[in-house]
Amino acid sequence: MSNLERWVDALVDEFDLDREAVDIGAILDLARDAAHRVERPAAPLTTFIAGYVAGLSAGEGADHPGLDAMERATELALAWDVEPTLDEVASEDAPGPDATGATGLATPERA
Repeated sequence: MSNLERWVDALVDEFDLDREAVDIGAILDLARDAAHRVERPAAPLTTFIAGYVAGLSAGEGADHPGLDAMERATELALAWDVEPTLDEVASEDAPGPDATGATGLATPERA
């Protein structure tokens, strides 16, 4: 048993959960998709929100709330259209180095 599996078992015991309801692979896949398609901090936020939605849905009597929430979140992450940040836009607009390595910007030596 891996350290991760032992950790999940400890969490399941602590919160008196059904171990079968915790699909480590599916949760990690969701985290990976959110991290790679949106940005890295999206991973824990996405898994938290999917879990929160699953809990709300379970309270309303849904049959497979965890699976449904993770599938919807995964679909959203995989379809996410990344927009450049202001820093990325600024760096794209800045002149790059030419063949000699010069950027074309005035420097104290060149001014």
